Amino acid sequence: MNYTFSNTWNAYTKEVIGFIKNFKDEGKLFGDGDRNVIKLFEINNAVVNIKSFKIPNLINQIAYRFFRKSKAQRSFEYAQKLKSLGIGTPLPVAYFENKSSFLFKDSFYVSEHLQADLTYRELTKNLEYPNHTQILKAFTRFTFNLHENHIEFLDHSPGNTLIQLNDGDYKFFLVDLNRMNFKALSLDERIKNFARLTTNKSMVKVMSDEYAKLYGANPEEVFKKMWNYTEAFQEKFYRKKRNKKRLKFWKK
Repeated sequence: MNYTFSNTWNAYTKEVIGFIKNFKDEGKLFGDGDRNVIKLFEINNAVVNIKSFKIPNLINQIAYRFFRKSKAQRSFEYAQKLKSLGIGTPLPVAYFENKSSFLFKDSFYVSEHLQADLTYRELTKNLEYPNHTQILKAFTRFTFNLHENHIEFLDHSPGNTLIQLNDGDYKFFLVDLNRMNFKALSLDERIKNFARLTTNKSMVKVMSDEYAKLYGANPEEVFKKMWNYTEAFQEKFYRKKRNKKRLKFWKK
């Protein structure tokens, strides 16, 4: 298994390698483990978060072995880039890759575990959350800052932004980093980046108004675009779910 560590964690290489070797039997499970398994391990009065990526399908095993960077490597490198730009994300520790001569197997991304007060998802579930509008506006400013730094976070969805409240000094941290583009973004691309976050119209209105103010655009036009992109994403999402159900039915 190949691995790469960040300079700040070189002193703990032996311990982290031990966590990877014993990943199946040790560590505290974090989340439901539905897609990829995440476990927490304690080290030197800190906690590290280790995400285990599943073995990909055969085509991707070949692609990741020879042509593409793995999800673990991209997560590590993107975290380093975000940190260099002053964007919040848990501190990257290392990534591990298990390869054979011709195929890519599993991989792991290791980061410091971040204690958060909530994620964006809680805002979608509880519109009465204290200072809801203020947090939402601050989140919009955070997203605007991403775009100004030429960052398109392709998995900008409710569970992938951690929030620390800090008595009103709200701080935001991105997780699940393996899908990003780094380029100058048009206004349409910026607005489309909000499409996966919420189906609540009042939340979209708050975000669109704040983004329009920051960008210097017409608030009504920004809201219309943001809501249209939201509806289009939802339609595509549920169409995909229906097609999967039909496929499962025919397989039976």
